[in-house]
Amino acid sequence: MNGSDGTYHVVAADSLDPTPDYPCTRQSISEAAGLSMLAAATYTLAPGEQLPRTYHSHDQREELFYVLSGELSVETPDRTYSVPEESVFVAEPDSPHRAYNPETADESVSVLGVGAPQYDPAKPYDPADET
Repeated sequence: MNGSDGTYHVVAADSLDPTPDYPCTRQSISEAAGLSMLAAATYTLAPGEQLPRTYHSHDQREELFYVLSGELSVETPDRTYSVPEESVFVAEPDSPHRAYNPETADESVSVLGVGAPQYDPAKPYDPADET
């Protein structure tokens, strides 16, 4: 059940619409709750799917990915992190990252993603530019 009482919102996870044309299943909590400063969404990544549209960073946005189930892999310029269930990966501004579920994974990964400020466009990152 969804409900709103002025400044409070209850959003039923099963009522969230999937974001079209996304590389995995993404459902915006921010959109459903009418949030303007915080980006929040749930993601489900099947084996071989990635969470963002591109390997990227943000000028100002701080992001975190809380792994609800499974194990998330996050590629950065220096290493790839394995983020187990009930753990959180944090990317500060100007920190390139790409979260994904490896093709060799046995199961899907469910993630809660949160970032602020909400409107800080992703800057694509290409590791080949670093060589």
